[in-house]
Amino acid sequence: MSALAHDTSAVFGRHLLRIRHAPAITVMTQTMPIVFLLFFGYVFGSAVAMPGTDYRAFLVPGLLVATAAGGLMNGMFASAQDSHRGVMDRFRTLPMSRAAVPVGQAMADLLVSAVGMVPLLLVGLAMGWRIEGSALQALGAFGLLLLFRFAATWVGILLGLASQSEEAAGQLGSATFMLPLLSNAYIPTGNLPSWLRTVAEWNPISAVTTAVRDLFGNAPVPEGAAWPVAHPLAGSLAWCAVLIAVFAPLAVRRYAAAGR
Repeated sequence: MSALAHDTSAVFGRHLLRIRHAPAITVMTQTMPIVFLLFFGYVFGSAVAMPGTDYRAFLVPGLLVATAAGGLMNGMFASAQDSHRGVMDRFRTLPMSRAAVPVGQAMADLLVSAVGMVPLLLVGLAMGWRIEGSALQALGAFGLLLLFRFAATWVGILLGLASQSEEAAGQLGSATFMLPLLSNAYIPTGNLPSWLRTVAEWNPISAVTTAVRDLFGNAPVPEGAAWPVAHPLAGSLAWCAVLIAVFAPLAVRRYAAAGR
């Protein structure tokens, strides 16, 4: 275990240095939610009917969750780049734990994501968004956001390792932009066609978004929704547990098997 911790910390530091020297993707993924907040908040804010709830208060938690879901794209880009440029081949020649490489990447992404959410929170506060729940509930919301980011990153790491090229990973990563649109991150799902509402409410982003809104005190849990949205905290934790339990071992196994 101590060897795994030592190797993970080395990979963790390497990824932080990598982000520092090539911050373009990180900056893009952190600034896009702010652009969306300004655009949706001011352009569509008056057009979206939200009885009893201000649209900007509804929108900010959704964008926070969309940012957390961006771990899928970031994890995919980073692992595909390292895999196809021979970096992981060099790692495999070293006497280090096979789990350390993907774990170190996931932990580095988690730290960067936690810091990167701060500007979005500040812009949201400047636009009038407020945390209406207790301090303990707010901490729970932030913890859930980071847990979901960690789970999404593992999905991305596996897909990046399985990609045929950096270009393929880039195209697939760009397609993940659609996932928050097929959820309740930006709009309520109550008025959607029944089949589309079912798809949106079984999207993990919807459960996490509803839980974060509820913990922040920004919007009540909708009635008549699918189970993950009707029980958002339990649904969010279940989704995160499933994603980590399935994709983390598969990513570690994929990394180890590629070196044989």
